[in-house]
Amino acid sequence: MSNNIKADKINILKGYNMLLYFGGSMIMYEPNEECVNDFISNGIVNTLPVNSGNPRFVEAAAQLRQSCENLTLCKQVLIDDYNRLFANSGLLLAPPFKSLYITEVQQKGSSQENVSDFYNAYGWKFRSRYNIPDDHLGIELLFLTLLTDKYLSFDDEACKVEMKSEIRRFIVQHIFSWIPEWNRKVQEKAQTTCYKGIASLIYASCEDIYRLLDGRDQEPDMLPGSKN
Repeated sequence: MSNNIKADKINILKGYNMLLYFGGSMIMYEPNEECVNDFISNGIVNTLPVNSGNPRFVEAAAQLRQSCENLTLCKQVLIDDYNRLFANSGLLLAPPFKSLYITEVQQKGSSQENVSDFYNAYGWKFRSRYNIPDDHLGIELLFLTLLTDKYLSFDDEACKVEMKSEIRRFIVQHIFSWIPEWNRKVQEKAQTTCYKGIASLIYASCEDIYRLLDGRDQEPDMLPGSKN
């Protein structure tokens, strides 16, 4: 690949950003009618903006295609599953918070910086409007899309190389470090194929972005923290 970002790579990264924004929204907020309508009636599940040979991505696409088709019924079962998995005030079956998977001892014993410090280093204060903890996966994915947009906006090669390194560092430290276990819980506990597919899609998209910004054709099972 040449030093300049090729047009197809730009479109691919933008496509992954769309998927992460969609997936992050589905785990941050209870599904509403507009969301469910976009998901089913407008064919998002059948018209993913990117194709990937990543086995996890292929699995996610298949899971999403198997999701419910009845709009009214689907909305209610998605709401029920969302609350069971991510939002009930009681025991969550697949809580989307990094701090619940990475213990304080593990955090202190590693060289990782706190995710809030990562955000602050880029002056990202806009996140406070969501009133959601910084280590929520939806917030982390939103930040990842912002970093990717920043990478795509650079013309200077040195800036692109540095941002590419920062994106990969963020993915390793704050996503790969816990998303395999979160995804496992969703696959085991979700009652809807939809949420299983969304979890697989988020994981696979992060894997693919990591590879795209590496410059080498690295297999999914070679990615840091990657587990089935």
